[in-house]
Amino acid sequence: MVQQNKAQWIPVGVIALAVVIDLVTPTEVTSAPLIMAAPVAAAPLLTLPGIIWVGLTSMAAHAGLAWVDGTFGWHRGLANQFTLLAVTLLAIFINRTLKSQNVRTRRAQHVAAVAQRAVLPRPPARLGDLHIAARYVPAEDEAMIGGDLYVVQDTPYGTRVLVGDVRGKGLGAVSAVCVDLGAFRHAADEAEDLTQLVRSLEQALLREGGRRGGLEQEEGFTTALIAEFPADLSAVRIVNRGHPPPLLLDAQGSATVLEPSQEVPPLGMGALGSWSAPVDTFSFPPGATLLCYTDGITESRDAEGTFYDAAARLPVLLRHRARSGEHPTPAQVLDMLIHDVRRHTGGRPQDDQALLALRRSAL
Repeated sequence: MVQQNKAQWIPVGVIALAVVIDLVTPTEVTSAPLIMAAPVAAAPLLTLPGIIWVGLTSMAAHAGLAWVDGTFGWHRGLANQFTLLAVTLLAIFINRTLKSQNVRTRRAQHVAAVAQRAVLPRPPARLGDLHIAARYVPAEDEAMIGGDLYVVQDTPYGTRVLVGDVRGKGLGAVSAVCVDLGAFRHAADEAEDLTQLVRSLEQALLREGGRRGGLEQEEGFTTALIAEFPADLSAVRIVNRGHPPPLLLDAQGSATVLEPSQEVPPLGMGALGSWSAPVDTFSFPPGATLLCYTDGITESRDAEGTFYDAAARLPVLLRHRARSGEHPTPAQVLDMLIHDVRRHTGGRPQDDQALLALRRSAL
């Protein structure tokens, strides 16, 4: 907001610069071309009254300079005044066009956000001693519904979690997300182990791809992270199907990347071959947090093209909060991470981001 307010002074700066140049240069040097840039610069930065003010100020400044130089005639006076008037009218037209486009974009983004919330289930804040928080951050430069998803479900076999990312955007991605969520909701209560659960998800996606045919049948897939917590929360069992590995944060804030023991392709690619995804088991001590996210986090880049490294950054952020005596909740951890990614990328999400944090209560 501060940067935007500063930018609104650019047209005034252009006029001031034109005045200075005209006063310190010989009479035959004119600053008229520069002063004509002021209304154009105002078009994307100011409101309609502001653009009109800049246009009138530019005309007054030019007339005053021409009068001081004694050059206010038809060629360097009235002709330039008419040109400034035309440029101001053009700036008004540009401003109205940009405003109309921005309104349509915001409306499309709002509709996409509402649809996203309707499709994506809100996880419970707590299941026993497991505290849960989730966030979804859409890419600001997209007005289409993304394919990132998460779901947490209490089942007869413990708490089961799915975090995934469907290929593509738009209605096709929404259809695949709905299939993923529906298949997980059913299989999570029925499958006795994660291997069976993953097999059910794979079959559901293959059936959906067959119904849709075309490119979706050949290239439709979902990167997925499926996790399971037993009733005592002593461990977390994970199956990773081509998804960014989660982080395990201990009670002191140290981060460990839970890499899969074997790389396996995403779900929905069974037509290309058969893979057996291993179930990896990790200790989950009291106070630990499992942090899951989609590639909107891991593939965020700064101006030099450096990818964001959550495993390196989060411990630094958590240690900083700990020095001030704060112990952030799972929701606050996610907010810290989102804010730090924005800082890394310069303030604009480059892709949709879905995040899920699950913390075991400390003893």
